[in-house]
Amino acid sequence: MLNGRRLLERVVTASALSALPENMPPLLRRIYAGRLAGVREIETTLTNLLPISQLDGTEAAAECLYAAFRAQQKVVVVGDFDADGATATALVIYCLRGFGFGRVGYRVPDRFRFGYGLSVGIVEELVPDAPDLIITVDNGISSQAGVAAANRLGMNVIITDHHLPGAELPAAAAIVNPSLADNGFASKSLAGVGVAFYVMAALGQRLAAAGAINAGDARRICAACLDLVALGTVADLVLMDHNNRVLVAQGLQRIRGGSARPGIAALFAAAGRNIAMATTADLGFAIAPRLNAAGRLENMSLGIECLIAPTMAAAQPLAALLSRLNTERQQLQADMQREADQHVATIVADLAVNRPAAVCLFDAGWHQGIVGLVASRIKESVNRPVIAFAHGEDEGLLKGSGRSVNGVHLRDLLATIDSRHPGLIHRFGGHAMAAGLTIEFSALPFFRAALATAAEAHVAAIGNDMEIMTDGSLESHELCLEQAELLRFAGPWGQGFPEPLFHGRFVLLEQRVVGESHLRLRLRPVGAGPMLAGIAFNCEPLPVQRELSECRVVYRLDVNDYLGRRSLQLVVEHIECD
Repeated sequence: MLNGRRLLERVVTASALSALPENMPPLLRRIYAGRLAGVREIETTLTNLLPISQLDGTEAAAECLYAAFRAQQKVVVVGDFDADGATATALVIYCLRGFGFGRVGYRVPDRFRFGYGLSVGIVEELVPDAPDLIITVDNGISSQAGVAAANRLGMNVIITDHHLPGAELPAAAAIVNPSLADNGFASKSLAGVGVAFYVMAALGQRLAAAGAINAGDARRICAACLDLVALGTVADLVLMDHNNRVLVAQGLQRIRGGSARPGIAALFAAAGRNIAMATTADLGFAIAPRLNAAGRLENMSLGIECLIAPTMAAAQPLAALLSRLNTERQQLQADMQREADQHVATIVADLAVNRPAAVCLFDAGWHQGIVGLVASRIKESVNRPVIAFAHGEDEGLLKGSGRSVNGVHLRDLLATIDSRHPGLIHRFGGHAMAAGLTIEFSALPFFRAALATAAEAHVAAIGNDMEIMTDGSLESHELCLEQAELLRFAGPWGQGFPEPLFHGRFVLLEQRVVGESHLRLRLRPVGAGPMLAGIAFNCEPLPVQRELSECRVVYRLDVNDYLGRRSLQLVVEHIECD
């Protein structure tokens, strides 16, 4: 037991080990076997990517885009306001321009005015631009009214999305979405940027077949966008299935190798990260938040302009501004989190005897751009789906943002409520782990009750947050920089393919607070072994009863890269001293 939580070790069977090469480093072989990853699952070359033709709708979308190319039509990309949407928008803009489309623009909807997806309001705003073709990225699958409005105005629409559809599909010229029930694509977990990548690859093949572009150039243009695919895929927290691992691995390879676009290189520099050592953690916890900062507080176009900037000189001031906005967002988040914690204090205190099926929160002082972050933090505390509301732009309406846990598909949960109580939710959208919605302020108590009722059916499927799954313990000789670097580049790690986590007993030699809320630690394995540096983020000082106390520790091996010097560091996830 650790802080009341039970430690579990992944089972490594002989058959799982036999499926992997015997000459593989022993620790890595054990890690992969614990995730039931055979030879094919660990191969991440582009030849292992699922074929473009297997994603239904790509051929129709490519044909529609080819027709627009031949007629020299104007194409407008309608994006979304998160890192997945920004990278998908930048990818399509880059590819279309590279393929020779002469009239290409983009628009990121103001979600506070128009909500999610291709709304009627967005279509009407596009009228002065007179687009012939609209292509949505990371949105649109629930935009029946918006697509209908575009059709009436003579605008064709191609939808590229990965969110779950409703009962009715929009009347678009083409729809590419692996989440459609009749889509046989084997990787249902593509992010929005992954779907956009497949569509652009299909377009490149169509243009090459028509002699409009050299086939090698088409492949080069698409391959140059794999850094964007990696960033958007990691940021959107989609399941890291084999196909997504191929995409992310290839993107990281280009980033580390110096082939990243100027905007991503500038974001790494602004985050103070070594781009040559880039990992999924860098993308998820350092780069994506800076990109999201613009979508939360200003216009997401700032992030897109950074991503499509042609030179470092153009990208650096944009990255610096995004970094400053991210700092402001973090401060605002911290302020709102303190308020939110007060609201949920009673709920958290009652969890031991009366854990709710779902949590629904509202505060009149909350900002719309922060409620998703608030919901995310509280979800981590209560291990339940959480929806947080703020006042909307329109009087009498609330805008909500939700975050879920493994075992509860949030978008499906909202769909259930919508079918049971028509009209209760004005509009909603999202996917398994995150969603947004709009309701009437007066309907909040009724919605809270409906949410609790709908979520109750899923409580049994929620993972047990009182259990910690690890890859076992490490021998003293394995606690070294070489093994940390081996694991760093053995990913990509992510949802469904978790980063290796270990546990063991250590002697606590020293602890000190750094950065207001983190603990710098010095540890030594019990018995014998090297003295090790450790860091525990957002951790209170340990109530040590005596000098050289023994501790039970759950940790990750990490590489601390400081001023060009690399050293082993344990990132401590849980710690408890005797």
